[in-house]
Amino acid sequence: MTVSNKQLQEWLNAKEDEHLEFKEAKANFHFDKLVKYCAALANEGDGSIILGVTDKPPRRVVGSAAFAELERTKAGLIDRLRLRIEAAEIAHPDGRVLVFTAPSRSIGMPVAVEGAYWMRAGEELAPMTPDMLRRIFEEAAPDYSAEICPKATLADLDPAAVEDFRNRWRGASGNEALANAAAEQLLEDADLISDKGVTYAALILLGKARSLSRHLAQAEVVFEYRSTEAPGPANQRDEYRQGFLRFFAVISAETIL
Repeated sequence: MTVSNKQLQEWLNAKEDEHLEFKEAKANFHFDKLVKYCAALANEGDGSIILGVTDKPPRRVVGSAAFAELERTKAGLIDRLRLRIEAAEIAHPDGRVLVFTAPSRSIGMPVAVEGAYWMRAGEELAPMTPDMLRRIFEEAAPDYSAEICPKATLADLDPAAVEDFRNRWRGASGNEALANAAAEQLLEDADLISDKGVTYAALILLGKARSLSRHLAQAEVVFEYRSTEAPGPANQRDEYRQGFLRFFAVISAETIL
């Protein structure tokens, strides 16, 4: 891995976030701490930790004497984390700078070090919270919306909702070819249907009311307005059992009016 002084300057000018960490480490930096920082960067989607730079803006290079045997350090990181950690040494006029870059963790698999899954917490590290871990573990769970509804057919989809979807996609993408695509091809390109049938996502977005009652009886959205917390009937209650795009269009129109 090669990093130029130009790239380093861009990092110095950038805002420190979950993908970028600066440490002075003038004399040394503990290897175990470096392992945890690399794990945290991987858990947060990839990033780099830069040694030999002040961690408070305006940042400047101060140089670092840490990890004299860089390749040995890199090998140690890979051995501990089982991730392809990249390491680079920059010969800056104001001192030696080290850059360690961690790739993103695998889907659904946070990286653990010493029995904890680390994340960044300001200038320090902290174990990831239970809700964050749950979201990561759920990434590997099957996508229910992409599954095929066994008995659903194209006839279960509302043509008006399909055209609404076409116009929204066309407007968002700027792809004018979508205007002339056959409805079946449009839905197939969007992965809402396949040669195996109609997905649950297609029903949720585009389904007719009677089709949702038949195939997804729980697919209903209820809006209630209550002026107080007292029990009893709501001041206003609206129930929607149809494809999301159909009642979203109704709500949008009512809001405008």
